[in-house]
Amino acid sequence: MRKFLLLAVLMAALSVNAQSIKLGIKGGLDLTDMTLSKDDFSSSNRTGFFIGPTVKLSTGTGLGFDISGLYNHRSFKVDGVDGHESNTLKQNQFIVPVNVRYGFGLGSLASIFVFAGPQFGFNLGSKNTNYDETSGTISEWRLRDANYSVNVGAGVLLGSIQVSANYNVGLGKAGEATFSNSIDAAVKGSKKDCNAKSFQLAVAYYF
Repeated sequence: MRKFLLLAVLMAALSVNAQSIKLGIKGGLDLTDMTLSKDDFSSSNRTGFFIGPTVKLSTGTGLGFDISGLYNHRSFKVDGVDGHESNTLKQNQFIVPVNVRYGFGLGSLASIFVFAGPQFGFNLGSKNTNYDETSGTISEWRLRDANYSVNVGAGVLLGSIQVSANYNVGLGKAGEATFSNSIDAAVKGSKKDCNAKSFQLAVAYYF
């Protein structure tokens, strides 16, 4: 909470000296890696997406920030065991990335920048998903109502178009999985934490 308040104060200070505020729309691809706290169960990445409005504030000194409100859909597949089917776990959420950025000019129309900052996620719709235990993997998947993560990345701004790439690392668990009774007694009925990290590629257009 202290870090969030400090960031809010920093953004307020930047806004006082801001030379330009630009509104836009942002969208892109999300490649998520969800890991389970159980070594002998593996998951495979699946491509998700995000889209929504964004705002960028520049101070004229290279320092600035951006904040977005994005609908994010992502999923991952947990491999089945003993020939059983795999489970595909899905997550829909509203994410709010807040990034401090620093740009380096490449002329009047282009610049490159680096950025980092927190991201707040709020799950949409049902938080629980139940599966047929004959799948041999997971009988229930329970998401947290909210999650917190950190972004770090870089990009290029060409006129009104911005292209960026970043790595997102979750802080704390994203949810938990309950293993089905068809698995051996060592893990059946047990709950294991799930943690998420993702690589994101985004394109934004500022009006």
